[in-house]
Amino acid sequence: MTEVTCNLEAAGIKDSQLIKPFSYINGSWHSSETQFAVTNPATGEVVAQVSNADVAETELAVSAAKGALKMWSAKSANERATLLRNWFNLVMENQDDLGRILTLEQGKPLAEAKGEIAYGAAFLEWFAEEGKRVYGDTIPALSSDKKIVVIKQPVGVVASITPWNFPNAMIARKAAAALAAGCTFVVRPSESTPLSALAMAELAERAGIPAGVFNVVVGSNSRGMGQVLTQHPDVAKFTFTGSTGVGKLLLTQCATTVKKVSMELGGNAPFIVFDDADIDAAVQGAIISKYRNAGQTCVCTNRILVQQGVLEEFTEKFKNAVAELHIGDGLADGVNLGPMISDKAVGDVEKLVAESIAAGAKVAFGGQRSDVGELFYQPTILTGVTNDMPIAANEIFGPVSPVIAFETEEEAIELANDTEYGLAAYFYSRDIGTVWRVAEGLEFGMVGINEGIISNAAAPFGGVKQSGNGREGSKYGLDDYLEIKYLCMGGLDK
Repeated sequence: MTEVTCNLEAAGIKDSQLIKPFSYINGSWHSSETQFAVTNPATGEVVAQVSNADVAETELAVSAAKGALKMWSAKSANERATLLRNWFNLVMENQDDLGRILTLEQGKPLAEAKGEIAYGAAFLEWFAEEGKRVYGDTIPALSSDKKIVVIKQPVGVVASITPWNFPNAMIARKAAAALAAGCTFVVRPSESTPLSALAMAELAERAGIPAGVFNVVVGSNSRGMGQVLTQHPDVAKFTFTGSTGVGKLLLTQCATTVKKVSMELGGNAPFIVFDDADIDAAVQGAIISKYRNAGQTCVCTNRILVQQGVLEEFTEKFKNAVAELHIGDGLADGVNLGPMISDKAVGDVEKLVAESIAAGAKVAFGGQRSDVGELFYQPTILTGVTNDMPIAANEIFGPVSPVIAFETEEEAIELANDTEYGLAAYFYSRDIGTVWRVAEGLEFGMVGINEGIISNAAAPFGGVKQSGNGREGSKYGLDDYLEIKYLCMGGLDK
């Protein structure tokens, strides 16, 4: 029997119906014979026992989405917008509960969790309106008896696999665009954080989203369920957020049916501080870019490159700011740095730090697990780092800041671009010439200039090189869920 095991009242959750331990398929909640546990990474306590869906349920979800496609795509943009707006309103009305659910299963501080809920909801709002602006074209023909018309139509059934680090927003960002375009949607969220996805399904149902349009299948068989979503002939598009290694495998699987794909993969974000930067602003930008979600985001600062003239000043001020971070359970007051997601995640960070120290890096702050709990790692600063050390060459995905010194603008750009990844980059400078040259020279899909937080619904989110393809959010994000159809109308002169 699946069940919620946490004390909802103690967790501050008012609406107990938002915690669902079952997959949501074709407008119904589906149980399975087996269950898996969802645990709170801050305490190790079991939050819920969740029904463990598998390949059969995944296939059922795809069939449900296929069955609902004709009905949903036939609705007007205004009709779909009204339902998305309803969904948005319900998400915001339940922001506190949704944030608490997120913190319970993922660990990030409640303020961050509630911020993620608002961020995810913004995509529901944005695409509710943007779906009304799916315009076509009339193209002058080469002869008077013809008309050339271009229309845009929904690509079809969309399947998605989403990660544990943003269990609400990564679904909302994809589903909002898909549904606005007239597509139907199936998502397999991470088994570490299924409750946020299922809460979204509950609110989608309350909003009036028809059965089969939005489906959530939760289960531990990532390989088998992933094969269904990437290879099923009724899935027209596959969208994934996660590691580059897994993304490459999923791309290969999608090739068997030549699906349309969007991939938001790993990153190795440089954060460059030039001599003319506002150092205090740069410190605060680095703090929020690096340490939110305990460093477990794909756009987190991974390397801090500091020009030699301000290296000492920046490092000292940065160290003082890091020392003010408060580690603990995300539901506790004043906490701004939560746990990491698993023991393996902590171990991976420990290994990168140890290897880099062995290669010559120095610990300026932190450098080990915290005594707060097993899955907590101290906010850490490493100095004397070079770009070829493990901590700089790999995506850290933890609360560790390697500081790398550089001399010239050209060197900074070269160091920043010396990676297979190209998702996000950041730099601080008050010189307009530097701003333009560096912004154009950085080989990344997104660049924050004197800004440590760059994600928003109106902007195109995505990377280049091995950080993926496609864009999410903005008007460009809708294009990934549409197909272009060319109509050639002849015989019009008779």
